[in-house]
Order: sequence, then C-alpha cells, then structure tokens
Amino acid sequence: MIPFIPSFIIIPLACAFLIPLVSRKIEAAAPVIAGIGSLVLMALSVWSVVRVGGESLVYEVGGWEAPFGILMVLDGLSVLMLLVVNIVGFLSLIYSVGYMRKFTSPAYYYTLFALLLVGLNGVVISGDLFNLFVFVEITAISSYALVAFGTEKHELEAAFRYAVLGTVASAIILLGIGMVYSLTSTLNMADMGRKMAESNPSNLIPFVTVLFVAGFGLKAALVPFHSWLPDAHPSAPAPISAMLSGVVIKTIGVYALVRILFNVFAITEQVGAVLIWLGIISMVVGVLLAIGQWDFKRLLAYHSISQIGYVVFGIGLGTPLGIAGGLFHLFNHALFKSLLFLDAGSVEQATGTRKLEKMGGLSDNLPVTSWTSLIASMSIAGVPPLCGFWSKLIIIIAAFQAGHVVGAIAAIGTGIVTLASFLKVMRYAFFKKTEQADDSVQEVSQFMTVAMLVFALLCIAVGIFFMPFLSGVVEPAAGVLRNGLDYSTTILGD
Repeated sequence: MIPFIPSFIIIPLACAFLIPLVSRKIEAAAPVIAGIGSLVLMALSVWSVVRVGGESLVYEVGGWEAPFGILMVLDGLSVLMLLVVNIVGFLSLIYSVGYMRKFTSPAYYYTLFALLLVGLNGVVISGDLFNLFVFVEITAISSYALVAFGTEKHELEAAFRYAVLGTVASAIILLGIGMVYSLTSTLNMADMGRKMAESNPSNLIPFVTVLFVAGFGLKAALVPFHSWLPDAHPSAPAPISAMLSGVVIKTIGVYALVRILFNVFAITEQVGAVLIWLGIISMVVGVLLAIGQWDFKRLLAYHSISQIGYVVFGIGLGTPLGIAGGLFHLFNHALFKSLLFLDAGSVEQATGTRKLEKMGGLSDNLPVTSWTSLIASMSIAGVPPLCGFWSKLIIIIAAFQAGHVVGAIAAIGTGIVTLASFLKVMRYAFFKKTEQADDSVQEVSQFMTVAMLVFALLCIAVGIFFMPFLSGVVEPAAGVLRNGLDYSTTILGD
C-alpha cells in the first residue's frame, strides 16, 4: 500500500471543493488555494521520479486486492506523465494570476482548473479501464467549460464543437470498453491483459483496437480526427490553450491509447504500422496547414497536430529508440508548446490582436515575451542544443534504423517547414520594424513573465542535460511500453 499515490487526485479535488467556499468571503483566495495545491502536486511528481525509479507502485483503493478492487498504479510511464501534467499545470496557474484579471468570476475558473488536474492525474494513475474513462470525462468536461470561459460568440461556438466531437469520441471509447469487458469479465487493465494473452478470446479485438484508435485519436487530434482543435485552442484563454496543447491531448489521447495498446492488447506489427502512418500524416498535414496561418494562436494549434505526429510516429516504430524518442518529444512538446501559447497570450493582451501582420517591432516593448518566444520557436523547430532538437534527432535516427526511410524524410522535411513557419512568426511579430510602432505597448505582469521565463529555462536545461533526463525519466517510461504484457505480471504478480 503506497498511501501517497491517491494524493494526486485528493489534493486537486480538495482545492476544487475549497475554492468556491472560501472565495465567497475572500475572492483573492482562489488563485492562492489553486497555486498551493498545484505546487504540492508538482513537488510530489518530482519526488515520484526518485521514489519509483524502475519499480511499479500499487495502491489498492479500500484495501480490496486486484482484480476485484480498484488499483492506482505508479510506474515509469505514469511518472513521466505526472511530470508533464503538474509542471505545466503549476506554471499555467502562475501565469493565470496575471492573465485572468480581465475576466470575471475567477473562482469558477480556478475551480474548473483544479477539476482539470483531477481528471488528468486520475487518467495517469488509473489501473482500471472504466475509471480511466471516468477521469477522461472529468478532463473533457472541464476543458469544454474552460474553452468557453470568456463567453464570447466564437468561444462558445468552438467549445460547442469541441464538446460534440469529444462526446462522439467518448461514446466510441465506451463502446470499446464494453466489448473488452464482455470478453474478459474484468475492468482491471493488468488482469484484462493477462486474460487476453492466455485465451486469445475473440476476433473482436481488431475491431476494438480500431475503436480505441479512433476514439483516443480524436481526443489527441491526430489527422484525420483533428478538426476541433484549430478552433478550440485559439478560442480558449492562453493558459488553457497551454494546458490543452501541452497536456490534455497527450494525456487523454496519446497516453491512454498507448497504455492500452502496449500494456493491455500487446501491440501487433499491423497496429504499429497504423500508428506510424497516422503520425506521418499528422506531421505533414499539420505543418502544411500551419505555414499559411496569420493568426498566432491558430498557427500554434496546427503545429500541435504536427508535433503530436512526431510522438505517435516514434512510439509506433516500436523500437527501443523510437519509443524513447516519442516519449521524450512528448515531454519536450509540453514545454515549448505551452510556452508558445503563453507568449501568444501575452502578445494578445499587450497589443489587442493575434494577427501577425498587425504586429511588428514588439521586441523592444516586450523583451521577455520576445526572447522566450525565440527560445520556444527554436525548440519546436529542432535547433540545437534546445530540447526539441534531441527528441527529433532520436526519432529520425530510430526511423532510419527501423528502415522507415519515408518517415525519417517526412520528419526532417516537417522540421524544416516548422523552422520556416516560426521564422515568419519571429519576423512579423517581434523583429520587423514598423513606422506605426505603438509606444504604449508594455510588457505583461510579473506573474506572466515569471511563468514564461521558467518554461524557457526548462527548454534550455532539458536540452543541455538531455542525457541524465533520458536515462532517469524517459528510459523507465519507455521500458514500460517495451515490456508490453509484463505490465500484468508486475501489477498482479505471478
């Protein structure tokens, strides 16, 4: 029994309960409660790296043993995802303190944010397929409300479209869960994997796999399931855009999908090929749609689709190097894409526009935003020695080693177009001098700049110290996927 594991759910849930109660008397308490809770979660996530190592820790809810009881599991993959969720969550909350001053009802915002963290952490540590689905829905419903938080026409429209397509994805996933339950009579993922390995139960498994790929692929915004994302991300408040792109699509999309495919179903070569081509198509289509965009946040939204393609392509290769590269890029993308969305929010707040052609010369007035944007842009483009370079390089090397030359060339070409796209952003937004420069534009609040600076420092630090990070955090996570159905033995014993 590892009692600290449920804290990842209990702490944000307690914050979501306390914020509405306390903020009725003290309105300023809402960000304080949310921030303290998120800081504790981030500290627990970092401590988990040391505590878990290469082990798997299990908490039995109510003392009921598996497969009858509900399990919460911490292994290498869970630890990596908890780092992603809670680092981005904490820094986004810090940013929110300055950004959300222009919005009304901050208590509702911070309550929804805490519930978002409940759902995300719950998905990561759940060892039960139905409870994973429940936490996916908590995450999704919180996301719908946060996208619409500004209550403008375009925000409500984007949130409605997101909700409709998200509900379709949830229905597909629930149908798949029901079919697997009918075959195995269990919802515990480790027990489910063991029973399917022992009895090879049915030809329904390929169909269920298609359902999960479609359902979680829609949650992850993989092409061709991506249509909701370019509207939802630009419409949301900047810190929520950072959470959606940096965390949500990875946790309830990529993480949930690969956990099931590798540790429950034992991924086959055919399913791996599907992931590879979904990744390649998403890489190429996403970056080609991004290059022509002039709305800053919409451009970033399309690049999210492209970068998730790298992650899925690397993991789909199924080789040790490919899986490690995909998971490493998942973490790196959370850093630099979250930072880019925060930078875009700062530019919009300072200038009142998201249109790149209406900006120009902002480097003088917004020095912190300018230089953090440059670091994030070079990271996403794969410029050494920043973090994005190493994960992309690992994925490309893994593709060549696996004999997938088409994928390697697509990854290289996508990187070049990504660089061109962000050179355009930097030129038009920050470095192009204009005669109509607005001297009234000023750098954003200290809370916002602190969050951006920390993200930028993380992009640099992970790039410089990538080897210790790979061996200490990414390799244990990749090992969980490589070992496949050994997950069942690890959790349940012999």
